[in-house]
Amino acid sequence: MAILRAVAEEPATLADLVARTGLPRATAHRLAVALEGHRLVERTESGVWTTGAGLRELARSGPDLAELAERHLVTLRDVSGESAQFYVRDGASRVCVAAAERAHGLRDTVPVGARLPLTAGSAAHALLAFAPADEVNPLLPSASFTARTLLDVRRRGWAHSVAEREAGVASLSAPVRDGAGGVLGAVSISGPVERLGRRPSPEVIGAVLDAAAAISRAAR
Repeated sequence: MAILRAVAEEPATLADLVARTGLPRATAHRLAVALEGHRLVERTESGVWTTGAGLRELARSGPDLAELAERHLVTLRDVSGESAQFYVRDGASRVCVAAAERAHGLRDTVPVGARLPLTAGSAAHALLAFAPADEVNPLLPSASFTARTLLDVRRRGWAHSVAEREAGVASLSAPVRDGAGGVLGAVSISGPVERLGRRPSPEVIGAVLDAAAAISRAAR
């Protein structure tokens, strides 16, 4: 926490960290590198440490955002007839922070708190499509999608997958953006391929995009 506060104050060299925290040089370096590995701090081109993307994502994905998303997920579930989820990114994973489950019939259930890899599923596409290349490229060799997939998501604004995460399950997702265009999370619906189809209908695509836009507006 001392290191996080030190870099939040202003970008810091290792000497700055030692001065601001009072930690031994070796300890400050070891902890800063560990925090860098978790993306809570990062180094700039000049080599100084500053707050990292992971810390900013955690700040944006607190309970208020989850509660805000949940209200819109209920509407999306009712309009689409499928289970709806809201995911945020946590390193190389995505975490379901809100969900509205289909009450009856065959459904794809993702409980709140579930942690899924960023290497499969349309929500992963939506979360990664606008991320820096140096964060995306290490994941692609083990991913069920390609760089072209993410390019298509950036172009059309939504993502679709069939049987990437689980056999027989399709999903459709769209990124939720903040006022500066950063990705706060991804809104998603998922269900059997037989219902969602291998090519989603314009009505379902519109419902997901409307939910993403509504959450984006409310989060600003």
